[in-house]
Amino acid sequence: MAAALALIDCNNFYASCEQLFDPALQGQPVVVLSNNDGCIVARSREARQLGIAMGTPYFQVADRLRDQQVVVRSSNYALYGDMSQRVMALLKQRVPELEVYSIDEAFARLPSLPADELSRWAAELRVVVRQQLGLPIALGMAPSKVLAKLANRLAKRDPARTGVCNLLLESHLPDRLAEVAVEDLWGVGRRLARWCRLRGLATALDLAQADSALIRQGWGVVGLRLQQELRGISCLALESEPVAKQETCVSRSFGTAVLDRLSLREAVAAHVVRGAEKLRRQGQRAGRLTVFVRTSPFAAGFYANSISVGLPLATADTAVLLQRALPLVDQLFRPGHAFQKAGVLLGQLQPQEHLQHHLLVPCSPQQLRRRSRLLQAVDRLNQRFGTGTVQWAAVGVEPDWCMRRQHLSAHFTTSKADLPMVSAHE
Repeated sequence: MAAALALIDCNNFYASCEQLFDPALQGQPVVVLSNNDGCIVARSREARQLGIAMGTPYFQVADRLRDQQVVVRSSNYALYGDMSQRVMALLKQRVPELEVYSIDEAFARLPSLPADELSRWAAELRVVVRQQLGLPIALGMAPSKVLAKLANRLAKRDPARTGVCNLLLESHLPDRLAEVAVEDLWGVGRRLARWCRLRGLATALDLAQADSALIRQGWGVVGLRLQQELRGISCLALESEPVAKQETCVSRSFGTAVLDRLSLREAVAAHVVRGAEKLRRQGQRAGRLTVFVRTSPFAAGFYANSISVGLPLATADTAVLLQRALPLVDQLFRPGHAFQKAGVLLGQLQPQEHLQHHLLVPCSPQQLRRRSRLLQAVDRLNQRFGTGTVQWAAVGVEPDWCMRRQHLSAHFTTSKADLPMVSAHE
């Protein structure tokens, strides 16, 4: 029997997290907005049924949402990230191998069971996740990643499948492939979809049955792998260990335009602090630092600029990165400009265990150990008591440039002050 793979994902993840911790939202239409409450990025099943489109700018439909009594929430990234970690930890206990693909999706190698028993196993897993974490999931099972992605799509769109689609048992797989447009296939972008359409390849079935020489000529090895995956031959291996990042970027649009140098320095400092935390969590150091800023592209006098500097000694030390980044802000700042966005890009990343020393920048092992212990202590305090418990002075106390989130829910799982309260009455 071919190895069984699955794509497991959480249904309407952001909206489901909001409904989980607020019982009043159960059965109610809920939408979640993007940064600065810009666009709709998640919808509950009830909101979908109202015809609310993904990606719609909030200001365009605010009146409609209010008239239809749709609950609006700002993106609560702390909550979603924490719930994602809990879901993935539970899945890792239940499958032999797991590849975390996104915040709410994971590919899994399934237990060695007959195909019909896998369907029952998947149904039981849905129950376990719902009981322990309160979140609905869908499973698509198949012999390859591309087919597992397609199966997951069918599991969510066909109510009769009750959240599970097992293409290992599917006797009419060609019919299922014929129902999927080539544009909807995982791994097919706009340019490749157009290439297929021009050659009469309109569906997944057309692509699977096409002449392999034609696919190789147009797509190369990538196209051949996709075609083989559609034929049920696994070509894309699971990546259970995350690939080391080449760059780490932290950027945000401002809630209100930044006009003065101090506020811009504070914003960049906040991004540096966040980027350094990410590096330490990834077990990496940065050898290059880039700071970039821009005004609104829709306003007159558009201005965008960036400056990069090399670091003589690769580091994840927040203090060192701040020392190099803040002078760059002074060079980038232009009086009279209303800055809309700023960010930090950390590049030339290398593993934490291997540090290439510099002859002209001496740094003893004792100094490195002391700084490492200090930063670890700061990270632990912030993880235990909430982000910003121990903060760097350069970030400021109450910045007014923070991202606009007027509909933010509580940090139910990451802040002791926001823990749900339960009252018992006799």
